[in-house]
Amino acid sequence: MAKSQQTFNKSEKEKKRRKKREEKQKKKEARKAAAKESGGGIQFAYVDYNGNLTDTPPDPSQKIEIEAEDIILGIPKKEKGEVEEFDPVRNGKVSFYDSSKGFGFIIDSVDQEKYFTHVSGLIDEIMENDKVSFELEKGMRGMNAVRVKKI
Repeated sequence: MAKSQQTFNKSEKEKKRRKKREEKQKKKEARKAAAKESGGGIQFAYVDYNGNLTDTPPDPSQKIEIEAEDIILGIPKKEKGEVEEFDPVRNGKVSFYDSSKGFGFIIDSVDQEKYFTHVSGLIDEIMENDKVSFELEKGMRGMNAVRVKKI
């Protein structure tokens, strides 16, 4: 005759699980009963002008009407006459340049920002402390100075 697969340890674990389930069910029923007695809490929640939740409705006389056409999603479109003047040519000073490696840095004279420059973006030969004019172009790690000329 074969032995039962149910061991003492398995049966004890099963009893504990059953007992835990029953306790959980009792707690759930107790919470439901307590909620019925207390009235169930706030039926409706309103948001006041400061963004706080309240149980009193807002004053309808202070309501502001907004039309759907007035809501702008994203960046507002520019007007036809509204053209931004932007001078692409900037002036600066070469703070560092290594001719053997072919790169350097230029400090913008307006905002004191440092821009990387490469030998491929040069028009004239440059050296450190030269005054130059340049244009900016988006590079892999930020803005790069290109079309660099000596002043």
